[in-house]
Amino acid sequence: METALGGKEGKGGQTGMKQQPERTDAVENRAEEETGLKVRDSDGLTVRQRNWVDTIVDEGVSNIEAARRVCNSTEHAAKSFAARQPRLPHVQAYMQKRVMDAIGIAALRSVNTLNRLAVAAKSEYVQLEASKDVLDRAGFKPIDRAQVQVAGDIKVSIDLA
Repeated sequence: METALGGKEGKGGQTGMKQQPERTDAVENRAEEETGLKVRDSDGLTVRQRNWVDTIVDEGVSNIEAARRVCNSTEHAAKSFAARQPRLPHVQAYMQKRVMDAIGIAALRSVNTLNRLAVAAKSEYVQLEASKDVLDRAGFKPIDRAQVQVAGDIKVSIDLA
């Protein structure tokens, strides 16, 4: 359709500008429409994105393997999904939160293991090293030994007379 100025009117009433197609993943969009997974929660994640991150963090699998499990689609669609998700800021934020939570839980287990070793290990060497580690983490680090060097000439005279 032409406008009064001689330009062509595109979709949405814009003149003289070409409409660029939106970047979509047909397989993902169709699946989301069928299952309702497009719904985003308060942090902007879809159910599929949240499940993808949870699978990676909880099970320690690769991006593509997690996408295969979550998307239930072709290899190509899984690779496409796995390549896109880490670039999205809201997905990155959720992944970082989940990783920090996992590290916190592992740290608690590690502290309990150290305490158990410090008290109940059969080897005295293991008890000693575990105790040192616990004290170090509590802020009681031993003093570092330093070698002191004096700059300059030192003359020693011994008079036996």
